[in-house]
Amino acid sequence: MSAESTDVRDRYWQKTRNLTILVLILWAFFALIIPTLITVLNTVTFLGFPLGYYMIAQGSLIAFVLLIWFQNWRQDAIDDEFGFGDEG
Repeated sequence: MSAESTDVRDRYWQKTRNLTILVLILWAFFALIIPTLITVLNTVTFLGFPLGYYMIAQGSLIAFVLLIWFQNWRQDAIDDEFGFGDEG
């Protein structure tokens, strides 16, 4: 394997790893941090519901779906940048 292809592979995995770390940090925020703040968030209402309840019942689920979409979109861009994307 040439030094150039090793460098390309290393940069590809670095970008992929950084994306994964970012998504996991955001996931942990919505899955672990927001639920611990529920009593503080319940002092505010959103659409007639306490904000803590809304964030657990709907907000976190919306955030998880957006995280999945974001990671897929960015990983496709990274794959295309380094020539690993789908051609068909």
